[in-house]
Amino acid sequence: MNLQPENTKIVEVSAAVLQRDDGSFLLAQRPADKIWAGYWEFPGGKVEPGESAHHALVRELREELGIEVQTAYPWLTRVFTYPHATVRLSFFRVTEWSGELHPHEGQEFAWQLPPIPTLALPLKGRGQVSLSPILPANAPILRALELPPLYAISNAAELGVEPFLSSLQAKLDEGLRLVQLREKDLAPDALRVLAQRVVALAHARSAKVLLNGDMALAQEVGADGVQLSATQLAGLNERPPVDWCAASCHNAEELRRAEELGCDFALLSPVLPTRSHPGAPHLGWERFADIVVGSSIPVYALGGLTHEDMQTAWQCGAHGIALLRQAWVS
Repeated sequence: MNLQPENTKIVEVSAAVLQRDDGSFLLAQRPADKIWAGYWEFPGGKVEPGESAHHALVRELREELGIEVQTAYPWLTRVFTYPHATVRLSFFRVTEWSGELHPHEGQEFAWQLPPIPTLALPLKGRGQVSLSPILPANAPILRALELPPLYAISNAAELGVEPFLSSLQAKLDEGLRLVQLREKDLAPDALRVLAQRVVALAHARSAKVLLNGDMALAQEVGADGVQLSATQLAGLNERPPVDWCAASCHNAEELRRAEELGCDFALLSPVLPTRSHPGAPHLGWERFADIVVGSSIPVYALGGLTHEDMQTAWQCGAHGIALLRQAWVS
């Protein structure tokens, strides 16, 4: 339990998740002369009066690490109450910088690998963060880093079951690591068989599978979790007892509800016009960014997107993109 500090003013902090091409990220150890000395955290520091979170990030990394930020994407915002203060941490994913890392404050650094495989570095050699203790506010960030940038949604209804499974196997071999099985038109028995086959293929390649809406079937077939519909999200009072729980959202209210329920991540849609709903209203990137800003959980952009939209999604605060038809294009 967190103790409420006497001073309830929120301290604004910018924090950097420096990421290299292999997915590894940087942690820094707090110096001996600071509170929580010896704890590991993502580098960063307080936002000064009149300073934006991004400007504070650039300044802090220059002062602490001796590097110049070139590319930083807005990501998650977490509020955490320590005994001495309540902090609001604005996390950025920093993917490009210049200069060599240098501990200007005498702190220790360590690169860590998240427990997800990539083509560049398979699962062997990966695992949970080896450093301890970790500053408490950073624990949810470590879990979020397990999520890859691409979330693929099944399309057996259009492709056919066997062609879809062949495409799934090929995409898994290429590095796909997160799949949602969403086949609402399949009969229950056929869906169960398909779910078993999808889970077997994915788990053989260390990929995660979430089932759309069906918690009982997810547990029966050994899936990694569930993707809640907006209707399910509104009707639940507590998080389902699954390893990974995601929610489908279409507005700010639903995204806030997903956060309150303790979902691990969310989909926000539709961002752009879609083939399945021609002429229907869509968010657009500006509205998407407005809704996502300040989110405490990762958000995937969905609706009318292609692989080429990934960087735009990052710039708008998304964790990544979710694809339906485009996920299975060769």
